[in-house]
Amino acid sequence: MKLIGTKDFYRQTLVIAVPITIQVGITNFVGMLDNIMVGRIGTDAMSGVAIINQLNFVFMLCLFGGTAGIGIFTAQFAGKGDMEGVRYTLRMKLVLSVLLTALGIAVFHAFGTDLISLWLKGESGTGNVAATLSSAKEYLFVMYFGMLPFALSFPYSGTLRENSETVIPMVAGISAVVVNLAGNYLLIYGKLGLPALGVTGAALATVISRYVEFGIVAFWTHMHPLRYPFAVGLYRSIYVPMGLVRNVIPKAVPLLLNEFLWSLGQTVNSQQYSLRGLDVVAAMNISSTVSNVFNIVFIAMGDTIAIMLGRELGKKQKSNAEMKEEAHQLALLTTFFCLISGTLMFAISGRFPMIYNTSGPVRHLATWLIRLGALFMPLYAYENSSYFTIRSGGKTWITFAFDSLYTWTIPIPLLMILVRFTDMSLLPLFACVQCTSLIKCIIGFLMVHSGFWINDLTKYTKKR
Repeated sequence: MKLIGTKDFYRQTLVIAVPITIQVGITNFVGMLDNIMVGRIGTDAMSGVAIINQLNFVFMLCLFGGTAGIGIFTAQFAGKGDMEGVRYTLRMKLVLSVLLTALGIAVFHAFGTDLISLWLKGESGTGNVAATLSSAKEYLFVMYFGMLPFALSFPYSGTLRENSETVIPMVAGISAVVVNLAGNYLLIYGKLGLPALGVTGAALATVISRYVEFGIVAFWTHMHPLRYPFAVGLYRSIYVPMGLVRNVIPKAVPLLLNEFLWSLGQTVNSQQYSLRGLDVVAAMNISSTVSNVFNIVFIAMGDTIAIMLGRELGKKQKSNAEMKEEAHQLALLTTFFCLISGTLMFAISGRFPMIYNTSGPVRHLATWLIRLGALFMPLYAYENSSYFTIRSGGKTWITFAFDSLYTWTIPIPLLMILVRFTDMSLLPLFACVQCTSLIKCIIGFLMVHSGFWINDLTKYTKKR
């Protein structure tokens, strides 16, 4: 088995990965600037926004899981050249996104205060609980108005990428973050005669940027029917063949549940760490902000792996041995890139927290959380590569077990035990929990190497 691919293989990989990396990178970089701008207001505002972003993270990954589950079929249809199949899957994504948005708004409206309060039960440290709660509720209310366009962007952007069109989603993402950044500057601090709205201004800027992103991907798709024939007649009806629905649901539902439970697990982790105090909430917000910028490598490569392997499975032109070899090559490439990314992240760990208007203890914790995250990044990269490889063949119940079931049976119980029954401080606590990623990497390697994930999902298309 060759672990090093050909020049053509790496060229194809970079053609897909680079635009996705640029889009995710700029989005996360401006998200970092957004976070810094709010952080300049003070620790309480920063912590309040961080809590809402953690809740939005669950909503976002539910959208990602649901649409990506359907997108497994989209990628294989695209590889096969079946544009009717692509159109049907896009319809399913749009309907699901609307339903998830309605559910998300209902849950946040009914239980918002209770959910926010889960992060406010630790020692207050240098933070103010009442001020943090107020900032969080203020931010959440405005964010309601941006949830639908945000949700509808997922089906369009995902379908374009699955058809090898990565530039337009990148342009839309860049445009959105530029609008968000400009809006933050104007609305948070009150520039050019506008009122200084603080946290509300940050939320308004985000909402506006989400309409911009959705508008660009939707407008471009429908204005180029020859290039994207799947868009023709998309809204003529919501009809999807039952044969397709019956095949998609068993694959998509586990992935939706997986992303919900995995993101909920990360949220529970965040809440458990917060029991060590509000200083921890602020420090973890700072460290996760910079981590998000450097994590773009394995995030973009995960999408690339899903697209490349999915299209090859749809074409059915490679043997099982060749597919396994390609999967290992992609995983190795991702890990190598993340070694570089982690090194750069470690290098800036001491300086980045100094940007924030917060206390010395918070900066100290943030610095070491960034360093630990940098050291573990190659493990995150490999387990993420394994996840997307298994998912590309539609083995979604296995991905469910590999991802969320694993999260809820090993790292979360370990964290809960250490938080409740030991006096371990944050940094060794965090390191112990992250070490469990090594177990997941070993499991991932064995699963990918077995080749069980190699599966053609387009066979049913003859049954309309």
